[in-house]
Amino acid sequence: MKITKDLYQSSLALLTDFYQLTMAYAYWKSGKAEEEAVFNLFFRKNPFQGGFTIAAGLDYVIDYCRNFHFDEQDLSYLGQMKGKSGEAMFEVAFIDYLREMRFSCDIDAVEEGSVIFPNSPLIRVKGPLIQCQLLETPLLNITNFQTLIATKAARITLAAKGEDVLEFGLRRAQGIDGALAASRAAYIGGCSATSNVMAGKLFGIPVSGTHAHSWIMSFDSEIEAFKAYAEALPDNCVFLVDTYDTIKGVEHAIEVGKALREKGKEMLGVRIDSGDLAYYSNCARQMLDEAGFENAKIVASNDLDEHIMFSLKVQESSINVWGVGTKLVTAYDQPALGAVYKLSAIKKEGKWISKVKVSQQSIKINIPGFHNVRRFYKNGVANADMIFLENGTNDKKEFLLIDPIDPTKRKKVGKDWDSEVLLKNIFVKGEKVYQRPDIHTIRENTKTNLAKFDKAHKRLVNPHIYAVGLEETLYNLRTSLVLEAKAK
Repeated sequence: MKITKDLYQSSLALLTDFYQLTMAYAYWKSGKAEEEAVFNLFFRKNPFQGGFTIAAGLDYVIDYCRNFHFDEQDLSYLGQMKGKSGEAMFEVAFIDYLREMRFSCDIDAVEEGSVIFPNSPLIRVKGPLIQCQLLETPLLNITNFQTLIATKAARITLAAKGEDVLEFGLRRAQGIDGALAASRAAYIGGCSATSNVMAGKLFGIPVSGTHAHSWIMSFDSEIEAFKAYAEALPDNCVFLVDTYDTIKGVEHAIEVGKALREKGKEMLGVRIDSGDLAYYSNCARQMLDEAGFENAKIVASNDLDEHIMFSLKVQESSINVWGVGTKLVTAYDQPALGAVYKLSAIKKEGKWISKVKVSQQSIKINIPGFHNVRRFYKNGVANADMIFLENGTNDKKEFLLIDPIDPTKRKKVGKDWDSEVLLKNIFVKGEKVYQRPDIHTIRENTKTNLAKFDKAHKRLVNPHIYAVGLEETLYNLRTSLVLEAKAK
C-alpha cells in the first residue's frame, strides 16, 4: 500500500522561530531578500555514542516545501504584531510580499534510509536568501527528530540480529505528531510493525498487537480470558502470560493453544512483559516445545533497548520477537540529535562567495562553499566519505581527505574507486523532480545501506570511527577563510 497523500496540506509557515521572521523582514528591508544563498543542514556528532546515523524525514520535508506559503490567517496575525514602541512590527508592504511569495528553492538531500555521518550535509538548500532562512526551523524540526528515531531503531534492530522488532511506543511518545513521526521513523530504521493504527493508515506500516493485562483482569480467571480471546480472534493469539504467574500463564496458553489446534487454528506465541526475561523465556520455550508448539514465538517487552537486548542475547534467552516502546520513540538516552543549519555561500554580482562561521571550538566551524558528499567503496565496503566543492577540480588520480576537526587525521582514496554522490536532486527552482519511494522501499534502503559498512562501525559500544574528510581544496579554503576572519 503506497500512501501519496500529502502529510502537510495546510499552511505551516508560522511553525518557526520568531527570529526567522524578524530576519526575513530585515532582509526584505535591506534589499537582500532575493539574493541567492546556500544553506546546509548537518549534525556534529553521531547520536547514542554510536558509529553511524540513519537519515529520515525527507518525505515530510518534501510535503512541507510543496505547501509552503503564508495564508490570510497567518498574514493577519503577523500584521497585528506590535513592536516595543507599540507600532506595527512589520510593514504592510512586507505582508504583501509574503502573500505573493512561493517556494522556489533548489533542494538536494541524502535519501531516507541512507547511512550518514557528522559534518556532511543531509540537506542543501539554494535559493532566495529569505526563503532559505524561513526554511531553517521547520527543516531542523522535521529532520532532527526522525533521523534520531530511525537511528535508534536501526541500533535496536541490529541488536535483535534479524529477529522482528515491534514498535509499541504510541502511549509514551511526545504528543500526536511525535507519535506518528516516531512510528514512521522506527519503521524506516528497521522495525517490522507498529502498534500505532493511525501510522498504519497514513504510511502503510504493518500494525501489530493482541491484548493487555486489563483483558485478563476483566475475567474471573486467566484461562477464561485466554479462551474468550481465542474464540474472538483465533488467528491472532499471542497470549500475555505474566499477569499473575508466568509459568502458569504459559501452561494456560498451551491448554488454549491445543484447543485452537483442534479447530484448525494455531497459537502464534506468548508475550512476557515483566520479571526475569531471560529465565522466563527459556522456561516458556522448553514448555512450548515439549507441548508441540515449536513454532510459537516468544515476545518480550518491558522497557527494552538495544543494550538490554544485547544482554539478553548474551544470556542466551529464547526471545525471538521484541516489543520496544518508550526507549525507542522518545530516544530515551539522547533526546535530541542537535543538527544545525548554516549559511555556506552567498552570490554577489553573479559570483559565489563562500562563508564561514568562526568559533573557538573547532567542531563549530562550519564548512564553507557549495559542497557535496562522495562515498568511496573498496571491494563493495564503504571506505570513506569525501566532502568536496561542487565546482572544484576533479583531475587528480587520488584525493586527500582531511578530518575537519583534527587535521592530523588524513586518508587517501583513489579516484578510480567505486563511489557515489550522496546528495540527490529533490527540488529544482521549487519544482519537485524526485520520485518518492514508498516506505517499504525506504526501510529496505536502510538495511541495504547498513550492510555496506564494516561491523566495527555498527557495534553498540565504542564503535570504530568511519573516515569522513574534507577534500584538500575545500580544507584549504576553509582554513584561509578562518584566518581571514580572525584577522579582521
